[in-house]
Amino acid sequence: MALSLRDLQLTSLSNNNNNDHDSQNLEDVRLLDSYEDEERKKNEEVIVDMEQGMKRVQLKVTGMTCAACSNSIETALMGIKGVVKGSVSLLQNKADVIFDPELVKDQDIKIAIEDAGFDAEILTDSNPKKPISKGTLTGQFRIGGMTCAACVNSVEGILRKLPGVKRAVVALSTSYGEVEYEPTTISKEEIVNAIEDAGFEASFVQSSEQDRIILGISGITTELDWHLLEGMLGNLRGVRQFRFDIIHSELDVLFDPEVISSRSIVDNICGRNHDRYKVTVKNPYTSSSSSNMEESANMFRLFISSLFLSIPVFLIRVVCPRIPLVYSLLLWRCGPFLMGDWLKFGLVSLVQFVVGKRFYIAAGRALRNGSTNMDVLVALGTSASYFYSVCALLYGAITGFWSPTYFETSAMLITFVLLGKYLEILAKGKTSEAIKKLVELSPATALLLVKDSGGKLIEEREIDALLIQPGDTLKVLPGSKIPVDGVVLLGTSYVDESMVTGESLPIQKEVNASVIGGTINLHGVLHVQATNVGSNTVLSQIISLVEAAQMSKAPVQKFADFVASIFVPTVVSLALLTFLGWYICGVFGVYPEEWLPDNGNHFVFALMFSISVVVIACPCALGLATPTAIMVATGVGANNGVLIKGGDALERAQKVKYVVFDKTGTLTQGRATVTTVKVFSGMDRGDFLTLVASAEASSEHPLARAIVAYARHFHFFDNPSLAKDAQRNIKELNSSWLFDVSGFSALPGKGVQCFIHEKRVLVFYSEQVGNRKLLTENGVTISKEAEDFITEIEENAKTGILVAYNDDLIGVLGLADPIKREAAVVVDGLRKMGVRPVMVTGDNRRTAQAVAKEVGIQDVRAEVMPAGKADVIRSFQKDGSIVAMVGDGINDSPALAAADVGIAIGAGTDIAIEAADYVLMRSNLEDVIIAIDLSRKTFSRIRWNYVFAMAYNVIAIPVAAGVFFPLLRITLPPWVAGACMALSSVSVVCSSLLLRRYKKPRLTTILEITVE
Repeated sequence: MALSLRDLQLTSLSNNNNNDHDSQNLEDVRLLDSYEDEERKKNEEVIVDMEQGMKRVQLKVTGMTCAACSNSIETALMGIKGVVKGSVSLLQNKADVIFDPELVKDQDIKIAIEDAGFDAEILTDSNPKKPISKGTLTGQFRIGGMTCAACVNSVEGILRKLPGVKRAVVALSTSYGEVEYEPTTISKEEIVNAIEDAGFEASFVQSSEQDRIILGISGITTELDWHLLEGMLGNLRGVRQFRFDIIHSELDVLFDPEVISSRSIVDNICGRNHDRYKVTVKNPYTSSSSSNMEESANMFRLFISSLFLSIPVFLIRVVCPRIPLVYSLLLWRCGPFLMGDWLKFGLVSLVQFVVGKRFYIAAGRALRNGSTNMDVLVALGTSASYFYSVCALLYGAITGFWSPTYFETSAMLITFVLLGKYLEILAKGKTSEAIKKLVELSPATALLLVKDSGGKLIEEREIDALLIQPGDTLKVLPGSKIPVDGVVLLGTSYVDESMVTGESLPIQKEVNASVIGGTINLHGVLHVQATNVGSNTVLSQIISLVEAAQMSKAPVQKFADFVASIFVPTVVSLALLTFLGWYICGVFGVYPEEWLPDNGNHFVFALMFSISVVVIACPCALGLATPTAIMVATGVGANNGVLIKGGDALERAQKVKYVVFDKTGTLTQGRATVTTVKVFSGMDRGDFLTLVASAEASSEHPLARAIVAYARHFHFFDNPSLAKDAQRNIKELNSSWLFDVSGFSALPGKGVQCFIHEKRVLVFYSEQVGNRKLLTENGVTISKEAEDFITEIEENAKTGILVAYNDDLIGVLGLADPIKREAAVVVDGLRKMGVRPVMVTGDNRRTAQAVAKEVGIQDVRAEVMPAGKADVIRSFQKDGSIVAMVGDGINDSPALAAADVGIAIGAGTDIAIEAADYVLMRSNLEDVIIAIDLSRKTFSRIRWNYVFAMAYNVIAIPVAAGVFFPLLRITLPPWVAGACMALSSVSVVCSSLLLRRYKKPRLTTILEITVE
């Protein structure tokens, strides 16, 4: 027998063994509203009762209408012998009962509720809930039915009032909501229910807890297939809940990731049924894209239906009177009305109440929530036109005086509004194409290498990329994409990382090299061990950053939210004043009768003006002006390697007055190399380098690694690695040619100290203020020759390393960090843009001045410790200036957090930098200019959007109200007003889409350089 239900709750997922409680439930679901104040205490009591042999059951109760109903059910429950506790939630329509299974059964409780006059159904997942960690989860929900900023405000208000919800942000442009909540207080199901109770559509997409997987299942055709699947999943330990959607053939599984993995679930479904079912893993982003397509297709169907029904009405009114034969048929009387009136009434009624039902539903939920939106205006305007026309027909049938009807106004208005909504959905879909492109970077499948306990290869199998687990060994063929972040175990190749980091040149990858998921393997075969999967991959974090930016609201959006909150009541008031003004003026003969339409009267004349006012006003354009522009801008930024974390950062960046640069790794390449070695004692140069390298081998400082690499190159003529393999090289050196070291200690910000051959070795960095004084305090004398040499190398933008052995200064090394080739041009470009560049560094003043002179920065703050950089930022902010800080995101985090706009540069493999507002995926300073320029162009576009949206309403409403009619005889029929309203929001979205044509500024243009 074929299944007939759309959604089936399949699991009972409970074991009779009380020791398995830890793996039975996804989260502590709060079922009873009456538990809000004592919920945690009662949950603990429930668990105690369960340990004492009690059982808990939850029942769905229907038929309750008030508190008296719930009280009567509780009384009936407590009257049953063996029932320990019984609580009923009126709003949730659920009963929660704890009872002694030796005295009473589940069915006895169900029968008792039915005997009380209500319907009851036992819920199969009614097990005692185990309290989980007190942390919060962040869930993403898809919300349908929002039309303007007023809807967004309504949903946000509802969510923020829910107990346990810490934060809620809803984006109109993406139809998504992000909710941070306490799972011990409220569940995601209750959040979905709250949104749906408010009259909107809602579905859970994903959360920060990796506990949900959506599977596409093909092969379920009979009830036997369903029972097989139910039985198999019900016996899987760790599976807590599942639901099968028959229409879409999707299985939604909630599980305990600590007990069972998503791949194990898929393997069990396929393996236990001998591949009877074909299983595919659904990507949440792909599912949301399908929902967008479904929404646009549904809106298109509504538009086409309305159009086909409205065209005959329009023809009857405009064309048919000019065709005598057809017109005579329309004038044929059929009962109390003419045939033409019957046709218009029937066709428009279908448009009004079948096609246009969505407007009444949306308007009703808005009013129920104490808010108003565009749907209220559409429902009000079309209803006024429709019901006036119906009343005019009835009045004519009764009195014989036939007033003109305006059925076509209602039909055409709904048609044009639906057309506008369809175009708006298409345009809004284009604003989120950046995320779609990022999602498409990940391959759908991966080649998994299965090995036995001895490491021998057993088989090579293709699996869904979403099922990869940390530690898996994957085979990546030439030309294919790397599925997840990992480390190369075998093979050598070049990888194209341009789509993630923006680096145009392929990067060579060898054993132990890190690779990024979504990048392309160009040449050789690689065996990669997965390290970061799911939401922990670089690509997923990029997508999360872009999503977060698109969900955020810029401060300028507050203006639109305020206007939206008062817009509809204001418009309705204006429409009422318009009606009263024209009607009263007509009654008292203020305007001539010639102004009235044929067979019309003052009431109809005034009504048409007021309807036009209602339908032409558009709050949507205001609501879409900011979020659509921010969505497009964040997508454009991501395509250019600039990740923007929020609309507020985007807004602040346009006003930046100071850009503060860190030196090392920002203005310079961050790869120090030894350029000068000076030995002041009679020690051999090679022995000196061996001594210094031995002392620095255990240090983590970048300069230490550069010294060790130089010494190794000096002795073995090897090509030193200054990057990824440096630590490995240091360990090799410790066991070969380096001296034995004892008593090693690192002196943070100063250098290192150790003992070699039982003599003290001091290595101090001259880049830090006070280090020479510390050397003197340790009994080491710095000769004039050494002092002059140190001064010379510092003035050439080099860092001096002072080495003392047995309390004698024996030599100095000079290290240089090459300046990035674009640094000077970018600094000059910022100055041309009206931004003042500043450099802040912990280096000594002479080195800092030398670097600043080379790149063209005049304001230099040297010898500043990391905590002091934040103080420098605040000193610039005292006069209200907006300050941006550009740093590497590690040592500069205090300054990045203190700045109005924090820009982390060179963070392509570590994008989760909380302190920064912008993340530049490439180590290219030109992206700083892109970040500021994109911000300026985005908010220029937002201002134009607001100007258009405000100007449209300011001009259109007076025209629709007939303000210019006495002078120019200009009128806007309601259906024309509806078309204008529909197109206004579309035009704002299209205006925002123009940002997709953004091209990064050319430095030659900024610097006014003429290239011949």
